[in-house]
This record gives sequence, structure tokens and C-alpha cells, in this order.
Amino acid sequence: MKLIVTVGMPGSGKDELVEVAHAMGLATLKMGDLVRDETRRRGLALNNANIARIANEEREKHGPGIWAQRALPKLTETKMLVDGCRSDAEVAVFRHNFGDLFVLGIFASPEVRYDRMMKRGRGDDGVGLQEFFDRDRRELKWGIGSAFALADGMLINEGPLEEFRATARRRIEQILEKDDDE
Repeated sequence: MKLIVTVGMPGSGKDELVEVAHAMGLATLKMGDLVRDETRRRGLALNNANIARIANEEREKHGPGIWAQRALPKLTETKMLVDGCRSDAEVAVFRHNFGDLFVLGIFASPEVRYDRMMKRGRGDDGVGLQEFFDRDRRELKWGIGSAFALADGMLINEGPLEEFRATARRRIEQILEKDDDE
């Protein structure tokens, strides 16, 4: 099985990468959906505060790799992209369970990410600059910086959307091609 796992700060372009992968016929799983599903299961509104609380509570109760552990049973295709790894512990879970793993970092500056998040207006994005920085600090506390440091490759997403989509497609093709050549 070939598994591509993305890591990047909120608003960096992970959702766009998922769309590109999906359009290429790759099966995808968004780790954030696991957290949102758990938040819904508990009858809570899908907002930044509730989603953050559930994500954090589960990490504290079950360990920092819990969301990766919960993703494992859903990884059933021969080639998949998993979006939204948040820590080196999650990377370790995936590396332990999949020999053929490629961790792909996605970078965009805080200014670019903030602008994107305010435009998309997703419920868990928050409503202002303070919530944006609070969310960044929370993700960094979870270990996203360490996960990013473990990336096997990187995509920079500072330009136009179509440029990123084309670059992302080429990068996914390269990753999968490498697998086919071996």
C-alpha cells in the first residue's frame, strides 16, 4: 500500500491537495473529519472551540497518536492520501503501520493562511486574528512542527490556486511514480 500523509498548518492548502488527489482517483481520508465526527457524536456544535476541545481531550486521554490510530481501519485502498497529520506521534503510527509512506508538508505563510481562512469561513476557522493565532499555537503544541520536520517532501502554496493545483498534481504523480518504479 502506498500512503501519502499531509502535514501543514490550518489554511496551508491541505483541502485543495485532497481535491487534487480525489480528482486523480486517489482514495482520501481527512483526519479532521474524524474529530468533527466525534464532536457531532457528542452532540456538540461544530465550532473551533468544541473541535479543539475534543481533539485535545482525546489526545490527553488516549495519547498523541490517537487520531492516526483511529484512521488506520479506514485505510483500505492500495493508494491513499491522508490529510491533516498533526504530530510526530501520528507520523510514527503511520510509519509503523505502512512501510511505503510519504509525508508531504504543505507550507503557506501566516498572512496567506489567515486571508484564506477568513475567505472560506469554515465553522472551525474562528472569526478573527486572535483565534487564528490561538489555533496555530494549539497545533504547534500538539507537535505539528515536529511532524512538519519529518516530511519527506514539501509543497509551497503562496501563489494562485491553479498554480498550486498543477504543482500538487505533479508532486502526487512523482510520489506514486516512484512507488511504481521500485
